[in-house]
Amino acid sequence: MARSHQGSGGLAAIGADMDDSRFRIRPYQQILSSCSGALVTSLFMTPLDVVKTRLQAQQKVLISNKCYLYCNGLMDHICPCGPNGTLGPTAPSKRPLHFNGTIDAFTKISRYEGVPSLWSGLGPTLILALPTTVIYFVAYEQFRIRLKELYQRKKGRDAELPIWLPLLAGSSARVLAVTIVNPLELIRTKMQSEKLSYREVGHAFRSMLRVQGVLGLWKGFFPTILRDVPFSGIYWTTYESIKKRFNVSQPTFAFSFASGAISGGVAAFITVPFDVVKTHQQIAFGEQFLYAQNGADKGAPGKKPFKAIGTFETMGRIFQMNGIRGLFAGLTPRLVKVAPACAIMIASFEYGKNFFYRYNVQRYQEQKDKALAAAAASEAGTVVSSAPSASLVPSSPAHHRGRQMNKY
Repeated sequence: MARSHQGSGGLAAIGADMDDSRFRIRPYQQILSSCSGALVTSLFMTPLDVVKTRLQAQQKVLISNKCYLYCNGLMDHICPCGPNGTLGPTAPSKRPLHFNGTIDAFTKISRYEGVPSLWSGLGPTLILALPTTVIYFVAYEQFRIRLKELYQRKKGRDAELPIWLPLLAGSSARVLAVTIVNPLELIRTKMQSEKLSYREVGHAFRSMLRVQGVLGLWKGFFPTILRDVPFSGIYWTTYESIKKRFNVSQPTFAFSFASGAISGGVAAFITVPFDVVKTHQQIAFGEQFLYAQNGADKGAPGKKPFKAIGTFETMGRIFQMNGIRGLFAGLTPRLVKVAPACAIMIASFEYGKNFFYRYNVQRYQEQKDKALAAAAASEAGTVVSSAPSASLVPSSPAHHRGRQMNKY
């Protein structure tokens, strides 16, 4: 529970108000708090993200009537099925893997592609996770504090904070983060879904830039926003509501971990359909550019220029092909990944906030004590310096009596 007793000198005790402008954590401290959590989360959760992406990409292959071909056991390419549903005479004997669920995907990927394949795209994941986490958490804290100050300025400092405040702060922070890092998310999703090398992704990346321009870097931006903005709003609203329900202002690691897991699980479940659509649209750029680059569609008679499929149209096609289950493909690995990932991330962040908050309070108190000591020393110096001037005026009674005797 939060404690609100007063410390020495009238300072609010640690945990009373972590948003106190005198010792709230600074942006660079927020960055340090979020980076460690992002690193640990990426290392532990990348295998679950790979499985989730492969399960969702499996549906994308069926919808687009394209097949995965495995080459040298390390990389796959997307090629069209032949007229009779075969892969053609040059197709390798190795058939693409079909996954029947989360455990089956873990087993088959580990057995046929090697355990390191579960960390496919870890490099881009780390490159993506650090800036995303830094931007997201720092932006959330800044938006939340500014909105809180504006609201209290109008309603008074003792006014109860509304539920829309973390909702708006979390949503705004996610929009900012997604806008900046969406191109890296595009690369990471492609690498995880097809196990492409960095060189192959680079070729497809340059081809996409030539055809679609710079705006192609934000392929899948709209469904990502539809998934991440509601997720962030639901997540932060749920998390702050749990803290408020238990009257906790400075949560422990265990409290943050449990609250983060619950909040992340609720938000992830609600936004799974948008995650499926985002994966389908981002993987599509490989079919459109990598496959065309290999010469399959070059010069094809009557080939119509590519027209991007909208978010809700994609959602409709998935529903027609697979029903509600299709819209919730990869739900289990998403929940298994998101809940602990949110738990680790928020617990690490809150732990860092608590650490730096205590540090700032201690430093503030030390500076105040030094200032008081300096003021006391200055006062004492003033008293000592005035002492000699007082001795120039004799006040001894014997001295006065001597003077009086001289009169006679």
